Amino acid sequence: MFEAVDTLIAEHAELEQRLGDPAVHSDQRLARTLGQRHAELSAIVRTYRDWQQATDDREAAIELDMTDEAAELETSIAELGEKLRQLLVPRDPADSKDVIMEIKGGEGGDESALFAADLYRMYSRFAENQNWKTEILDSTETALGGFKSVTVAVKAKGTPEPGEAPFARLKFEGGVHRVQRVPVTESQGRIHTSAAGVLVLAEAEDIDVQINDNDLRIDVFRSSGPGGQSVNTTDSAVRITHEPTGIVVSCQNEKSQLQNKEQAMRILRSRLLDRARAEADANAADARRAQIRTVDRSERVRTYNFPENRISDHRTGFKAYNLDQVMDGALTDVIESLVQSDIADRLAAVEAGS
Repeated sequence: MFEAVDTLIAEHAELEQRLGDPAVHSDQRLARTLGQRHAELSAIVRTYRDWQQATDDREAAIELDMTDEAAELETSIAELGEKLRQLLVPRDPADSKDVIMEIKGGEGGDESALFAADLYRMYSRFAENQNWKTEILDSTETALGGFKSVTVAVKAKGTPEPGEAPFARLKFEGGVHRVQRVPVTESQGRIHTSAAGVLVLAEAEDIDVQINDNDLRIDVFRSSGPGGQSVNTTDSAVRITHEPTGIVVSCQNEKSQLQNKEQAMRILRSRLLDRARAEADANAADARRAQIRTVDRSERVRTYNFPENRISDHRTGFKAYNLDQVMDGALTDVIESLVQSDIADRLAAVEAGS
């Protein structure tokens, strides 16, 4: 059982030696890559050693006729074995990355824009609970304080444990989110249904995506606020078109044209990485189908029912009646249901192929 662990233990020891070399840390990208792999292997090695110790202790308990202790250790061995099996399942290579999340209002006019703003606050509070940093890269607000669209970067501090980085936790949030509630714009007290779309991208680094400057068309224009009123008297907003793919990214939040261009390039790199991942791996392409690009209420992944204080995820069947807490950032349970469902699918695929 767990024959592959010996190879991983050797790799872990080699990484520890490399990370102890000051020369490695002169290259920040290399140091980060090695650090992320070391963290992933550390969790495996630590769990394997705990499993080995529990197995040895059980054998000793059996020899000493310590029945109760042997039974307790048997339970620990099973739990550690299952944890190790999950850690050994091949992970999405992007799981260690940070996130760029795009939230857009859909059907429902002002109400959908207000709901998009609520989703932004929900994810921001969840990120704060995880000790992650958030940064708005671009946004288009409405007069009522909603978002027609908002693009936010979510970054971890340091090197997260395997499965704990922003992309690993948030990648299943992509899709159409439906809300049922009485809008603030409704004078008759009737419940309305509207929707907002969420797209989750692994944030790409320069090393992940090579972009030829000759492939870019860059246009500048004047930023505008709610109602089209000018909020800037200079052409600081930037629109970048990647001509080979037709991907267009616009940013206008910053006062500086250079800053807006940098933000737009971050988003463009992440969209290109997402495209490359889908093209290179058929399984990844299947997974992306969950992230609906069109905000159609019929293609929903989750429903937020305010009158019943209920949240329902339509992929896993998860349901809870603490929507008020969820909207305040308590997303752990619903996210965990999606993560565990994905792990179960990956385990089944590995076992089917063995």
